[in-house]
Formats: sequence, C-alpha cells, structure tokens
Amino acid sequence: MNAWFTLLMKIYKMTAIKNKVCVITGGGSGIGRALAIECVQRGAKVVIGDIVPEEMEETVKLAGGQVIHHFLDVSVPSSIAEFYQKVILEFPDSPLILINNAGVNLASGNFAETPLDDFEWLININLWGVIKMTHKFLPHLQKLNAGHIVNISSMLGYAAMLRSSAYCTSKFAVKGFTDCLKVELMKTNIGVSSVHPGGIRTNIIRKSKLSDHLDKEQTWQLLNKIEKKSLIMPAKQAAEIIIAGIEKNKSRILIGKDAKLIDWLVRIFPDTYFKVIENVLKKL
Repeated sequence: MNAWFTLLMKIYKMTAIKNKVCVITGGGSGIGRALAIECVQRGAKVVIGDIVPEEMEETVKLAGGQVIHHFLDVSVPSSIAEFYQKVILEFPDSPLILINNAGVNLASGNFAETPLDDFEWLININLWGVIKMTHKFLPHLQKLNAGHIVNISSMLGYAAMLRSSAYCTSKFAVKGFTDCLKVELMKTNIGVSSVHPGGIRTNIIRKSKLSDHLDKEQTWQLLNKIEKKSLIMPAKQAAEIIIAGIEKNKSRILIGKDAKLIDWLVRIFPDTYFKVIENVLKKL
C-alpha cells in the first residue's frame, strides 16, 4: 500500500503543473532560470521575462528551447504592459501561474549611510515590480477565477539584519502585500503563495549594486565571503520546493534549513532574535 501511494505521489508531482502556463519574472538566471527549466521538464508551458536578453537566451537553451522569452523591466510600467499583452495574446484563455521572482541586492552599509536614490532603485524592482505585475495580471486571473500568484520574498522578509535595510524593507513589504492578497482571494480559486528562501546558490550577490561611498575592493571581498559561506542550496532544489508548494497550494513556502531556523528564532525570541543572528554572522 505504501509503495503504491509513493508511486502515485511521484506521478502526481510530475503531472500536477502539466500544460499549465507559468509566467516567471527574472527568468534569465538564478531561481527564475531553475524554475523555468523545472516547469518545462514537468510539462508546463513557460514564459519568462528579464532585462538581460543573453541570459534569457541561455535559459531557453538549457530548457531545450521550450521557453518563450520577452524583455521585461519590472520597474517600468510600460514594459510590464507590453509584456502582459504578449503573454495574453499567446494564452488568452489560460489560467496562469504568475511567479514574481525578479529581484536585486544592494550593498550600501547601514541605513544612515544609504543614498535614498539607491534605496528607491531597489524598492522599485523588489517591491513595486511585484505589485505592478500582480496588478496587471490579476484581472485576467479573476476573469477566469483560476490561477496562482507566487511572490518571492526572503527569510529577510520576516527577520531583519544589519546593513540590509533596503532589501529587508522590500521583502517584508512583499510578504505583507502577499498576505493581503491571500485574504482578499481566499474565497476564489486563485492560489496565493509567499516564498521565503534562505541562502540559495545564485548570482544575486555577484550582481549587487554598490553605493558610491563604499570602498569597492573591501566591499567585494566581504560579499564574496558572504556568498561562499551562506549561499548553499542549489537553485534547482529551491525550484523543486517552490513547485511542490504551488502544487499543494501552500500559502507560505520556506526554503532551506537556515530559513526554517530563523523563522523559529523570530517566533520564539521576537525581541532579541537579531542579536543571535548577528553573533552567528560575526563567527562566520
């Protein structure tokens, strides 16, 4: 009986998103690329958007040519509108799985040192990009009363850390926005999930924007150390966990032992967890 159940579950996982249309922002690299490849392998139709054409083309190649790709800058409303029109023209009557994955990182020091222009740059992508993409695509999902919205937050969307004020602000806000969507859409057939990855092996740190006041060489040395110590889980494994969460209609998807541990720390020690985290980071 257990063997049959295990077999049925394996078949389910391979077919649950088959023929679904997955729309993935930031699909040119990292988790977005891994999601695109994994969705294709499970029989889904995939559309990706990104600002780097060469990286999107590499994703298409790695996915065996089975990915539609369009330029998309989630910080620009006209780019979102153009991307939306292309997706709907291709799939006018299809429920969509919208995965708002596009995101950036900023190295700027503490908040008092952070130029507001840099803070705004990050918010426009990490937060407003999620909000504007959702605002554009949601009427289509509501019209069909079907689909799923997946917003990629972070473990830094429920736990604050030093020197990460812009990033934490954006990811906390993505979680709050997603929770509001869950409440508003809970009586519909539209699923809503927030995703909270821990340290995933992507190039987000290598692509970090550095504020002008920082010592570039020293900052890159620190970022390289952080990347080696903390970005552990392969993006493919993260993608598999996200897809499993979508299939189970989970409202909150934690990825990695670090994300689960920090979630536990925040719940048990809400007033002092950041001190524990900082002590651990100093040792690393």
